[in-house]
Amino acid sequence: MNNYPPLLSIAMKAAVLAGKEIMEVYDHDFSVELKEDKSPLTEADKRAHLKIVALLNESGLPVLSEEGKSIAFEERNKWKLFWLVDPLDGTKEFVKRNGEFTVNIALIKNNIPVIGVIYAPVINSLYFACEGIGSFKIVADFEYLNHLIQSQNSAERFIELSTKLPVKDSSRPFTVVASRSHSSEETTSFIEELKIKHGELTLVSIGSSLKLCLVAEGSADVYPRFAPTMEWDTAAGHAIALAAGLKVLNGHDRVTPVVYNKENLLNPWFIVQ
Repeated sequence: MNNYPPLLSIAMKAAVLAGKEIMEVYDHDFSVELKEDKSPLTEADKRAHLKIVALLNESGLPVLSEEGKSIAFEERNKWKLFWLVDPLDGTKEFVKRNGEFTVNIALIKNNIPVIGVIYAPVINSLYFACEGIGSFKIVADFEYLNHLIQSQNSAERFIELSTKLPVKDSSRPFTVVASRSHSSEETTSFIEELKIKHGELTLVSIGSSLKLCLVAEGSADVYPRFAPTMEWDTAAGHAIALAAGLKVLNGHDRVTPVVYNKENLLNPWFIVQ
């Protein structure tokens, strides 16, 4: 086992406790602000950001978060190992109260995600991955997860109690997962290509980084994303996909791997398969 488990333990603790902060807002009335790019922002985003940064700072590594992203490229370009965070991925889903939102925490090493944690508190699902160890999923309520994150060597305990991904299901039809809130003509064309190749297929729509998780866990075969995303939207799910034996490739050439900590933090179009 490599030297990542202590960092994985920190990331899981941060994700679970941020999820608690989010649910305290979710369970009551809340207001919605609009950021400069017109995307929504809530008290839950802010509280989760503060909780995560406070806990990740214990690792001594720098943190790049969606809610604290104004760090000059000249500074972060020197980072060889850092945290990349979306405190609340799927704020639109949060506002709709459909439960399809997540906490995303990734550890980036030399522009590649090597640890990923995605926590979906409404559906009691925690996905996590570590390079060289694998991808995993545990379904449990907050009380149980909180008990685990407080234990010594919590990463090892989580691995013991979780299901290793992917879990293959040869009985289902070829399945494509797509965005609940973002579609495009290019996505439609890609799906039509798949219909020609595979015949009957199933299309699943879901919000946030759960789309990457569905492919990583074996519930879907491919996730095409021909619409804008930012690095913090995908890094944790990318790590989970990689450790499950998948690839996240540039959607233009379908060969080049997606990388992180670029000067422009906008992702290229991509395909997970």
